[in-house]
Amino acid sequence: MDWELEIVFAVRAVLAAGLGGFIGWEREWHGREAGIRTYASVALGACVFALISSHIPGADQSRMAANIVTGVGFLGGGIILREKGRTLGLTTAATVWATAAVGTAIGFGMYLLAVLTAAIIFGVLASHHIPGWRKLSKTRCEHADTESIPTENEQVQ
Repeated sequence: MDWELEIVFAVRAVLAAGLGGFIGWEREWHGREAGIRTYASVALGACVFALISSHIPGADQSRMAANIVTGVGFLGGGIILREKGRTLGLTTAATVWATAAVGTAIGFGMYLLAVLTAAIIFGVLASHHIPGWRKLSKTRCEHADTESIPTENEQVQ
């Protein structure tokens, strides 16, 4: 057993969980269902799978990364809900998926990319709470919503 390598892997796992938790903190702070534990777990899991694939001799690392993308995408699909003509959970699903990329990047030793990606995800989530954002967003969304969401009379019963 190579203890030095194991310590590097442990530090990567902790960093991935920390970055995922940082993203989840924003979600939890604003009362969303998925929070620190969910995001930290997704980033940690993706990181550990990347570490395992990088440690197996002859393993195709791109296959493991592709399966992380697919698996977390499937998880995200379960987060998305349709309710009364509205779609809910898209942002959570997308940011859970992107957080898996943060964990995968840490697992493959891409620290700067992972930290930058986590900061961008956090910024995108936090921008929704900037004063004036809702007014700007609402103006754009009202036009899009009237075209894409059917009225009660148009919905199939």
